[in-house]
Amino acid sequence: MKIKILLIIFLCLINVSCVGVSSSGIFGTGVSVALDPRSVGTQIDDSIMQKNLSARVILMDKKYLLSVKSKVLDGRIFMTGKVENPEEKLKLTKLAWETDGVRSVRNDIKIKEEFNFKQSAKDLLITSQLRTALILDKNIKATNYQIDTYKKKIYIYGIAITLEEKKKVVKEAEEILDVEDVIASILIVDDLRIQKD
Repeated sequence: MKIKILLIIFLCLINVSCVGVSSSGIFGTGVSVALDPRSVGTQIDDSIMQKNLSARVILMDKKYLLSVKSKVLDGRIFMTGKVENPEEKLKLTKLAWETDGVRSVRNDIKIKEEFNFKQSAKDLLITSQLRTALILDKNIKATNYQIDTYKKKIYIYGIAITLEEKKKVVKEAEEILDVEDVIASILIVDDLRIQKD
């Protein structure tokens, strides 16, 4: 009975999300399809993959709803978050690879450690500083990037219009105080399977 209810909720989410693709975009509220360099078909494919993966991850265990994040770009899956042990990380990687249409999986999920408020606050500050820097730079389409910070390491996922934009985003991240490493999974528009004309 629970599975049927979850399936109905999942199908409703897919129906609602398909309507929102043109108005709110794949990258979140306020981002229109016009700003996304992917073709509308690729955006829809990625959105369906994203919903499919998210539903399957939650069905695996509800605790992942808040602890694991995923992003699908051009059939490539990027995962971040925290899990209790290495076995969970492997299960999530396998689940991602089993998603229809997947081209690659990048798993940056970390194994949980004791909660450290000071470290979490620092990570949030780093993420905020980078997000602000990207928004203020007129040569960067900030809406095309997702940023996560964990233990002073910045994980950036997104699509750059040019190689120069990609370099600027990475440089902005590296210049933030206390950042130990920048892991950039940034695709360039020319590398996408299908782009807008």
